[in-house]
Amino acid sequence: MTVNHEFVVQGRHYYTGVPTSIRIRDGRLVDIQPAKSLSNPVWIGPGLVDLQVNGYGGWDFNAQFLTPEVVCHATRALWTQGVTAYLPTIITTSDVAVEQAVVTIARVVRQSPVIRNTIRGIHLEGPFISPIDGPRGAHERRFVKAPDWELFLKWQKSSDYLIKMITLSPEWEGAPRFIRNCVNSGVKVSIGHTAATSEQISSAVESGASLSTHLGNGAHPVVPRHPNYIWDQLANDNLWASIIADGFHLPDSVIKVILKVKQKHTVLISDAVFLSGMKPGTYKTHIGGDVTLTREGKLQLTEYPELLAGSVQSVTRGIDHLVLRQLCTFGEAWNMASIRPCEYMGFPSAAGFSIGAPADIVVFTRDEERTQILQVYNGGSLVYDNM
Repeated sequence: MTVNHEFVVQGRHYYTGVPTSIRIRDGRLVDIQPAKSLSNPVWIGPGLVDLQVNGYGGWDFNAQFLTPEVVCHATRALWTQGVTAYLPTIITTSDVAVEQAVVTIARVVRQSPVIRNTIRGIHLEGPFISPIDGPRGAHERRFVKAPDWELFLKWQKSSDYLIKMITLSPEWEGAPRFIRNCVNSGVKVSIGHTAATSEQISSAVESGASLSTHLGNGAHPVVPRHPNYIWDQLANDNLWASIIADGFHLPDSVIKVILKVKQKHTVLISDAVFLSGMKPGTYKTHIGGDVTLTREGKLQLTEYPELLAGSVQSVTRGIDHLVLRQLCTFGEAWNMASIRPCEYMGFPSAAGFSIGAPADIVVFTRDEERTQILQVYNGGSLVYDNM
């Protein structure tokens, strides 16, 4: 990691393509000017922000015994993908395992300033989700339970109040009260892994739920034509939507509809599992058993290859997919993975490239199919350099 009190980063602006010079002082943007010439044909964009990361590069936040080393290694691996802020995501597991995981993450955040600037909170995905096959996804049924405010408070205190988002299903009795308690305490509530009725979804939004977790996934293979919980979330103007754009979780037609309806309230997530960034092959996991990672980047159950076993693509690859399939422009895709999640969460990085904004900057090259990350600055610190 390299820290400079004042320096300049130059490149083509990710949205406009205009050569741009950005001056950074003490971790913030202090001047932005057109650049007369560029010594390298590179691009610059605001740091990528991923609100749902289960692990990366072989490092698993949901391992049986999460260690500080895993948190640090996974964070460094995510820097290589242009991610300057993210929420490590803990999925449905035992009460003890959830507590151990959030305690470990909180310890690392306390001890490392640069990781503290990268880990902006914890995303708790479960255990208050649907117990029904299909909507439950890969979450273990035996650990699924109804929303429990006292239990959540216990985890929140153990995490040093680092839990900033929770994904739950509003199909449980008492869900509206739980949602209100979360929102009143500053925690974002997202609807996901749900088989909720139209009335339950509407009640959840009225209570403060504001996002749909990986909309279109974590669902029955077949749903009623209408009404159904996907239509209900898509139609609700008070819900943002997060999507996985890896080319496997959602057809292009569904992504296109979500983008048209939700527009600037769409957030790109990876939902990456620990096998992200690994070589193709067959792996044994502690949740899904034997899984196969194909050369195309699809993670599937080895015994049932028609079934997905998670996502192994970074948000950078999601950007590339959206652009390659002509679902949106490059600038719009980058915003969905940087500015938009910050706006939703209320992070200061939502300012993007503006005077006074945090110097979370990615330097990269790109062609028609792929973005290559070259440098990553986090709060003005050079945390990754491949120039």
